[in-house]
Amino acid sequence: MTVSLSGAATAAHGAAVEGMLAGRPPGEDGYDVSAAWAVDDTRVALVAQPGRQLPNALREGWVALARSTIDATFASARAQLRIQGLRKSERLRQALYEIADVSGAGLDMREMLARIHAIVGTLMPAENFYIVRYDDVRDTIRFLYFVDERDPWTADPDEEIPVAQMPNSLTVAMLRHGQPMLGPSAQVRRRLGVTKDPAHGPDSADWLGVPMRRDGYVSGAIVVQSYDQPQRYTHEDRALLEFVSQHILTALDRKSAQDELERRVEERTRELQHANWVLEAEIVERERAERLQRALFRISELSITAGSIERFYADVHAIIDELLDAKNFYIALLSEDGSRLEFPYSVDERDPVRKPRRLGMGLTEYVIRNGQALLVDRHGMGQLVDAGQVRSHGSLAHCWLGVPLTRDGAATGVIAVQSYGADVIFSPADQELLTFVAHHIDGALARKRAQEYLKATHADLEFRVEARTRELEQANRELRAQIGERVRAQQRLTHQARHDHLTGLPNRVFLLDRLDSMMLQMFEPGRLPFAVLFLDLDRFKLINDSMGHAAGDAMLIEVGRRIRAAIGVEDVVARLGGDEFAIVLESVADGDAAGEVASLVLRKLGRSMWVAGRELFPSASIGIALWQPRYRHADELLRDADAAMYRAKARGRDRSERFDEEMRAEAMRLLDLEADLRRAIQRDAFEPYFQPIVRLSDGAVVGHEALLRWRHELHGSLPPSEFIRVCEDSGLIEQVDWLLYRKVVAWMGRSPEGYVSINVSPRHFHAEDFAERLLRIADDAGVDPRRLRIEITEGALLDDAPRAARILNTLRGHGVLALLDDFGTGFSALSYLHRFPIQALKIDQSFVAGLVGETHAESLALVRAILALAGTLGIDTIGEGVETEQQRQLLADLGCAYGQGYLFGRPAPPVEGRGAGRRPSRVSGKSS
Repeated sequence: MTVSLSGAATAAHGAAVEGMLAGRPPGEDGYDVSAAWAVDDTRVALVAQPGRQLPNALREGWVALARSTIDATFASARAQLRIQGLRKSERLRQALYEIADVSGAGLDMREMLARIHAIVGTLMPAENFYIVRYDDVRDTIRFLYFVDERDPWTADPDEEIPVAQMPNSLTVAMLRHGQPMLGPSAQVRRRLGVTKDPAHGPDSADWLGVPMRRDGYVSGAIVVQSYDQPQRYTHEDRALLEFVSQHILTALDRKSAQDELERRVEERTRELQHANWVLEAEIVERERAERLQRALFRISELSITAGSIERFYADVHAIIDELLDAKNFYIALLSEDGSRLEFPYSVDERDPVRKPRRLGMGLTEYVIRNGQALLVDRHGMGQLVDAGQVRSHGSLAHCWLGVPLTRDGAATGVIAVQSYGADVIFSPADQELLTFVAHHIDGALARKRAQEYLKATHADLEFRVEARTRELEQANRELRAQIGERVRAQQRLTHQARHDHLTGLPNRVFLLDRLDSMMLQMFEPGRLPFAVLFLDLDRFKLINDSMGHAAGDAMLIEVGRRIRAAIGVEDVVARLGGDEFAIVLESVADGDAAGEVASLVLRKLGRSMWVAGRELFPSASIGIALWQPRYRHADELLRDADAAMYRAKARGRDRSERFDEEMRAEAMRLLDLEADLRRAIQRDAFEPYFQPIVRLSDGAVVGHEALLRWRHELHGSLPPSEFIRVCEDSGLIEQVDWLLYRKVVAWMGRSPEGYVSINVSPRHFHAEDFAERLLRIADDAGVDPRRLRIEITEGALLDDAPRAARILNTLRGHGVLALLDDFGTGFSALSYLHRFPIQALKIDQSFVAGLVGETHAESLALVRAILALAGTLGIDTIGEGVETEQQRQLLADLGCAYGQGYLFGRPAPPVEGRGAGRRPSRVSGKSS
């Protein structure tokens, strides 16, 4: 409410006006002139007291005039306010437009913020002005812009200041408060609970700060302040600055995005420039290589085209001049006797003629003596002269480059280029280039010399054509024969590289190329799949070891011929090496068709053949893999066929097996088992079980066989049949055996009765120190080595017979005797048995089992023959797998001295204190 009084008005007049403004009707206060009305949303009241009584008409006229005057005044005032508001709005619009314009003007950050400062100054007093950015994740602030007439501090826009270092900052408090703050700085501090800190500048009479928000989070602030005028900023200024701050934040974001874009553009530009430089370098190098290739091709052409040797030298000079600056160029060659240096070609701006000379100490002779290229400048020449290595001839060059020409590995000449001014400097790249070219010039010169020689010979032949016609014809025939022989030799070399030298069949290289080609063709419409058969001869090693490699080669040749005869014309058979063959069957409808071909091959192979005077009946194991879309390489097909072949061998040999997913799963199982084995070796999870060996005549226990068991974490105690194949294939058997041997020998030290036999893998016989290592273990445990036996198979003896004999003799010399295990299932012949120190033969349990049943007669004959053989050689015998009293009695009657099997005791873990003469308690498990 606003009341305006004239100079003569009293307080009662003012009270009357306030009453009418409050709603009291005019005239109740007793004044002659009073009125009240509304102007828009404003109520107006008028009270006047003239010095005399006015007539009604005059009073009403005066009131009407006063009312219209007041209404006009109000209208004028409202118009002025609207004009001021429009001007402020115009200034604000202009300011926002300028802020947006500045943010996209390409100015740097400092200049842009200075322009924004000037724009804010047009809206309100902003002599002291700063902008901060706040990172709520890192809890840091940056003073992007800071202008203050009293605070001398200089802000670094790139410096991140941890908020923790500014506990008493009014700006930080306002950022965390998140709302605009207005008033004297001391008052604002009290409201925000901030302690005064002189480090943050002097107090201001009026302080206005507004936060900048992005997505509801405070990301900075704008602050203006006045040091000399309190209440300089109003709430209208606060609202205005709060509105403008968001546009300033947008400008800052746009500028930051623009700077980041420019940075990325600049970085990408640098990357593209680098890529362009690399590409240009590659282009230059490629052009250089093309020029070099063209030059080499032209040199090669020159050597076979007609023309004199002098023309050849000139053309070579022209070609080299295209590759480097060869304005001064010469070719030097040794004379036939090697005592003189001749210059068949020379072009030089200072020494136009180079005369032949005796070998001296020139740069040319230096290159010939050393057989290496030389690149020197004038300083380098001086050093060589001072060292007595060379002596100058002719005009002194500024830069000299020479490379040797060779024939049969010896230097016979030099190609040299030189310059007399600093404008032409040869580089190591030029040396490398000229050296490379010189190698081709060597050949071209040789061919050119041959041409010159042929030309001279031809001229001589023409001169004596009638006398030597037949001689020339003969020479021509010989030359043609040599050319034909060379072509045939090349064809033979190509054939040999892709075919097996023994059988003449394609080899692995040929096969893989053919498979890769067929796999590409399989994606053509209408193509039938193909199959790969992997064939491995059964027991071929026995043929080589017993009959010799010549017999083995003859057998391989015949096997290859039979396989070729069993397949179609378009099919391929290849020898992969040793006794392994592969067959590729084209257009195979299904696996059954491939199986029929495999059966045919086995039938043809199974027919008898005579090799080295002996009749043999070979057999093979075949693995079959059919092409599937999942195959990408030929090796994968061969791998799967090979795996199927091993399954055929495992299932009895002389058969074929087809690769399937079960085999893939088995391969994965074996991989897992191998990993478990390696961990078990690290944990020493293996232990011996002992099975007694008894004398059949009275049942006395004379010894034990130590049998391997694996204490598996999940499956408990596992016999060797569960893992021995993986052990052998992975080469882990040696590590497992040595762990077992130590435990066996340690147990022997605690049980001093009887002997113990340990199984020895053939792999141990590949190590020269096997015997010494085994004896050292016994010695360390204090065990008499005469109580130790080793059980070996025929394969260990036949693999490397001389080495096996040395090892067995070493062990026998220390009392360690050898037992031949599974006798009767292998070659079993005197041809090798009498050569080794074998103490006993262990008759295979399959023959012992056959003593009772349908195969009684055959088994009885085999056992009787084995016992007769052992008796002849003075070797003991042990029957394995004795499970019944009838078997024991039969073996004893036949003359077998010892037995082993479930009848006498099952394999059992070691029991402390048990002697060799006591029978172990029965436990479940296999006998061996």
